[in-house]
Amino acid sequence: QVQLVESGGGLVQPGGSLRLSCAASGFTFDHYAIGWFRQAPGKEREGVSCISTTDGRTSYTHSVKGRFTISRDNNKNTVYLQMNGLKPEDTAVYYCAVDSADTMSMYRGQYDYWGQGTQVTVSS
Repeated sequence: QVQLVESGGGLVQPGGSLRLSCAASGFTFDHYAIGWFRQAPGKEREGVSCISTTDGRTSYTHSVKGRFTISRDNNKNTVYLQMNGLKPEDTAVYYCAVDSADTMSMYRGQYDYWGQGTQVTVSS
């Protein structure tokens, strides 16, 4: 059974940092893409970043380039999202998800399995 568990969210001041973790189990970790998505109140869920666990390719949405870094540890079946320079508009519930086709798409319909999410709030 595929399971994804996010952690690391919290309340941080503007300009601060957080590192999110996505611990995966129930599938062979090193042949998929893992994506981070976020959903703010009243808005659509949007793709933030994704990484191929096969070869480490990464992709970012424009609004987080240069501030967020995605990485993976295949030995721990875990993907991380390091978020620096956080802004109030980054406030959202952050989800990780698995794309079993490893397409590196950031379209949410491409993803097969989802975690429960972790809240990130950026506020002074």
